[in-house]
Amino acid sequence: MAKKKAHVLSSRVAYRGPAFWVTTDQVVEPSGVQARRDIVHHTGSVVVLAVDDTGREPRVLLLRQYRHAAQQYLWELCAGRIDAGESPLPAAKRELLEETGYTAKHWKRIFRFYASPGFVAETMAIYLARGLHAGQAQPEEDEVIETRFFPLRDAVKMVMRNAIRDAKTISGILWLSQERDHEKPPSK
Repeated sequence: MAKKKAHVLSSRVAYRGPAFWVTTDQVVEPSGVQARRDIVHHTGSVVVLAVDDTGREPRVLLLRQYRHAAQQYLWELCAGRIDAGESPLPAAKRELLEETGYTAKHWKRIFRFYASPGFVAETMAIYLARGLHAGQAQPEEDEVIETRFFPLRDAVKMVMRNAIRDAKTISGILWLSQERDHEKPPSK
């Protein structure tokens, strides 16, 4: 049975920028509570879990770049905004090439989630990219990116000791770790 949605009494654009826009909505929520909700809207993002699985253990491609909102350098999966009129998979392929120079033969969407649904309407779709081929990165003018492959076990350790603090990256790495655990044949 479908749950009721909020009834929007009014909505106005409070801010419009190049990457997102904010609306101020007056709503009556399904519980009957009337409230003001400020919502950050975004066209959506893609995340690329690029994996080199040619060795004994898979290696995850991570990017390190400065993030002003966090006031620090962060290790992250490749990611970016879906441009107007663009579909998610072509956006993922574009972002991987632009930020890392890599292309991939095999692509699979593994899941889609809300970045922070309390006030952000942005969705993120994580794609698994395998069969990697190195090429020349084509970063945007303001992107200064370091790339490095990490063995999956090291990436998981980085997550567990809080060295990776980016939610989309944590989600992707832990998903891959769980997926690998389920692929292992049972012990005899």
